Amino acid sequence: MEIKLSAGRVLEAKELALPQVRGLSQNRMLQHFSFWAIYVVFFGLLYGSYIDDYYNAYMVELVELPFKMALVYFNVYYLMPRYLLLKRYLEYFVYLFLLMAAIVALMQYVLLPLLVDPFFCPTTYTTDNLSLYRFIKNVVSINYVVAVTAVIYLLKNWYRHQQASQTLAKDKLEAELQFLKGQIHPHFLFNTLNSLYALTLKKADTAPEVVLKLSDLMDYMLYDAAAAKVPLTKELSYIKNYIDLERMRYGNRVAISYNEAGSVSGLSIAPLMLLPFVENAFKHGVSSENDDAWIRIDVKVGEHKLVLLVENSKGVGSRVHSTREMAAGIGLKNVSRRLDLLYEEKHLLKIEDEPESYTIRLELNLEE
Repeated sequence: MEIKLSAGRVLEAKELALPQVRGLSQNRMLQHFSFWAIYVVFFGLLYGSYIDDYYNAYMVELVELPFKMALVYFNVYYLMPRYLLLKRYLEYFVYLFLLMAAIVALMQYVLLPLLVDPFFCPTTYTTDNLSLYRFIKNVVSINYVVAVTAVIYLLKNWYRHQQASQTLAKDKLEAELQFLKGQIHPHFLFNTLNSLYALTLKKADTAPEVVLKLSDLMDYMLYDAAAAKVPLTKELSYIKNYIDLERMRYGNRVAISYNEAGSVSGLSIAPLMLLPFVENAFKHGVSSENDDAWIRIDVKVGEHKLVLLVENSKGVGSRVHSTREMAAGIGLKNVSRRLDLLYEEKHLLKIEDEPESYTIRLELNLEE
């Protein structure tokens, strides 16, 4: 589907989006600034208390800060994505060690003797500052900031992957549910049109009423059923309209019983969840060769729990069908999958296949 926007709408969209982008950018900059401020304060206090000279400690930390920042950002934005996350561990650690050694050498043999010691900390200068021991010690000490920032990066990367996986799973679930729900429409329409066709062949006076009820049912399917949840009262009203259509079709030849007990107000259910069980009963419980066909539908509601009992007689041609064959239609396979997706661990479906009858019992927890 192609969507066209006018130039004004595009400009308006950009203007709405820019403050959000700026807000995110500023927030991220504030996070980075806060991290480095805390780092300088913490290690300045730590080193200052060790040498008993806080001024010199903070001067060293501030002068070395740009080099440490360059090391950290190069590590998290280049080395880790290109080597560590791709499991090229040897290359990563070799390059990281060489980079740390180069940064420490630059700070120890160039920055300290040429800038820090003569201008900021002349009283702390000693030849020990240029020794190999101090070089190794500085390489080890710089590992703290590299390790802390690497852990933060890995945690954020893990969190992003978790969020992406959850979003992907949710999108996949919604797509599958939409596909399953979409299958119900043509399946139901096909069955109802068959009923209407049978009435028109008989030139029954109830045909106009069937068309009217079918219109109401289609309105429910196309609009109300598009929601994730619908009031249980609407779903049951939809079922009763469907039963009325079947009563018009079969007349007195089929004994149809519908009973409803309990308060259904205030409860919601996924749309088109109960219809396939009722459809299945009419499909397999009504036979042109059986004048004693019957269908019983009981709905009980209490304490956020719905119990649906659908029982039907077996026609002469249906008695040879196994449970698998009875449940192999589009409707029941569809609704079983939807129950697994929408009411996982919140439903219980029992099917009993007797020689003379077929029973489906569904227990559904409707608590939000």
